[in-house]
Amino acid sequence: MGCLESLPYEIVMSRVSFSEARDALSRYKEKYDVQPGYQIFEIRLIGVPPVRIAVDGDAILFPFTKPCHGTFLIKVPNADEEIEKLRKMKK
Repeated sequence: MGCLESLPYEIVMSRVSFSEARDALSRYKEKYDVQPGYQIFEIRLIGVPPVRIAVDGDAILFPFTKPCHGTFLIKVPNADEEIEKLRKMKK
């Protein structure tokens, strides 16, 4: 299982609801809706379906829920492998 702490991430929003994170990701042109349990960077996402993921250039943005701390909107640069995985899923 992966660990968020091992990634070069940026916190875009902190302590937001699932719907607030989904709404924020809606503004990106390239976005994908996945089901809870979808694995990104070996991390399983949790949340209220659908869980939205967005692409911004070579970066990927996704909601990450940390028990007892809430949901954060995370941005990870240089995520080409994960972006390609999402694009293939859509086809």
